[in-house]
Amino acid sequence: MSVDPMTYEAQFFGFTPQTCMLRVYTAFQDYLFEVMLVVEGVMLKKLDGIPGCKISPSKIRKCTEKFLLFMKEHFDKLFSKMEEVLLQLVLNIPKNVLLPEDRVQEQYPYSEQEFQALQDELQQLQQQCRAEAVLEQELRAELEEQKVVKAELEKILQCFDGLENICREHGAGNFKESFALLTQSSKKLKDVLKEVEEKSKKMNQHDQLM
Repeated sequence: MSVDPMTYEAQFFGFTPQTCMLRVYTAFQDYLFEVMLVVEGVMLKKLDGIPGCKISPSKIRKCTEKFLLFMKEHFDKLFSKMEEVLLQLVLNIPKNVLLPEDRVQEQYPYSEQEFQALQDELQQLQQQCRAEAVLEQELRAELEEQKVVKAELEKILQCFDGLENICREHGAGNFKESFALLTQSSKKLKDVLKEVEEKSKKMNQHDQLM
């Protein structure tokens, strides 16, 4: 069998010429074996019908195998020549022939260095695309978080607007000033509450001593 990969032929035919020849060789060989078995069967029937025949089936099998080996050796020699002719004249694409899908290479030829440069550039672009995809996912996640924060802020603003309206209805004036006064009053109330709690503890301790 030929060791030439014949990749261009494989591109055109859809299979390697060597694979084709191997299948043809296997088909011929199988057919030869089948023919020998048929011949052997016919000989056994013919000899079985001859009275006094002393040729045993095992001897016929040895003769069949010997004849099969002889035929196979000659067949291999003939097939080797046939394979050479088919691979050179039938299943071979001449060097000056260009397939239609490869004609663009004739219009835009490039060297091995240029092809490698294109490969490197393609790899860089793929890496950039992956990085941009990751960045896009992060931005989408951040956008979702911002939407949640925005919704909470809108709720707080609505709450403040409601408080400001209540203050206006009750004549409290500016909401910011009212809120500041409310904060101061709340702090004073906390201080008074703390003072009351301390006095209550002292009174409890005094009652226990009495």
